[in-house]
Amino acid sequence: MKNYYDTIIIGAGVAGANIAYSLFQKAESILVISDGIIASNSAGAFVSSKIGKASPLKTLTDKSFEFAKDFYISKFPKYYHQTGVIRLPKDKKDSEKFDIYREFNTSSFRDINIDELKKKSINSLYDGFIFDDAGVCDSEICQELLKDIEVVDIKVQDIKRDNDLWQIDRYSSKNLILATGYRDDLFDIKYMGIGATYGCRGDFKSNIDIPNSLHKNVSISKNFDGIIKIGATHRDEKITSMIEKASHLIDISKVELIKTYCGNRAGSRDYSPLVGKIIDVKYMLDNYPNIKKGRTYRLKYIDNLFILNGLGGRGFVLAPLMAKMLSEYIIDDIELPKEINPDRLFFKWCRKL
Repeated sequence: MKNYYDTIIIGAGVAGANIAYSLFQKAESILVISDGIIASNSAGAFVSSKIGKASPLKTLTDKSFEFAKDFYISKFPKYYHQTGVIRLPKDKKDSEKFDIYREFNTSSFRDINIDELKKKSINSLYDGFIFDDAGVCDSEICQELLKDIEVVDIKVQDIKRDNDLWQIDRYSSKNLILATGYRDDLFDIKYMGIGATYGCRGDFKSNIDIPNSLHKNVSISKNFDGIIKIGATHRDEKITSMIEKASHLIDISKVELIKTYCGNRAGSRDYSPLVGKIIDVKYMLDNYPNIKKGRTYRLKYIDNLFILNGLGGRGFVLAPLMAKMLSEYIIDDIELPKEINPDRLFFKWCRKL
């Protein structure tokens, strides 16, 4: 193992693994620093488009879904299971919204009525949508993404900058990328508003024949060789609560809990991804005190420091495309979309200081 790399990435979750893979495809030398875990304890997720009215986040998520689906099928078919995903309304009011959402579904879908749901042993008072191209992605894909990339286990506490190079332990690089999830103590990035949302998943032994994955408050996977997965990304979600919610959808009287996976997922202040450069906050505040009063100035960034974060509960949907965009920005100088650039949050944050 050498000491110098083009890029060091801190974090080996779905964000870190994808940006490492994307840069590696561009012949960059990469070192990934992990804290001993590849993919978080709550990893492994549904891969589907977003339902709702038109919005920048929905457009981005739907575009990311199409990219991620094709990426997984073409590169890592072993870890992507195209089960189809059924989306069901939470209640009558939500059902009425589904009628509105229908025209905004950009991904291939069809309506699924109560009778068809019943034939699939799914209980619902309302019709829903089924997205046949959607599916479930295994967390093991992160290990596969990193299989040709050097990974070291270090608890990063100290990062130095010397002769235009980043220094961590005995390793150095030109570029440094933070893919650290909800950890935000390595640099001053409070303006991004990164927060943790608890995610939990249980694997259950079951003989229930579930032909498709489904989501309504909780996510329930198709039965894979006698195993179904029930999970959710919500604050304070517990396994017992998820089982209770799942019981309204399927018969879980004969399921046996095998293993649980719980952890935190990182989201941004406005729920959109954080992809791009990191602002030199100290410099901006010291040199432009009127920034707190609403004045705007040309931003100064910390040289060769980048972030890929804030993917929330849609990490396996967003990460492949966000990684592609960031790698193209770093290597090819292709501009990043404004809706994922963390700069969007800085001036508003300053006004609240």
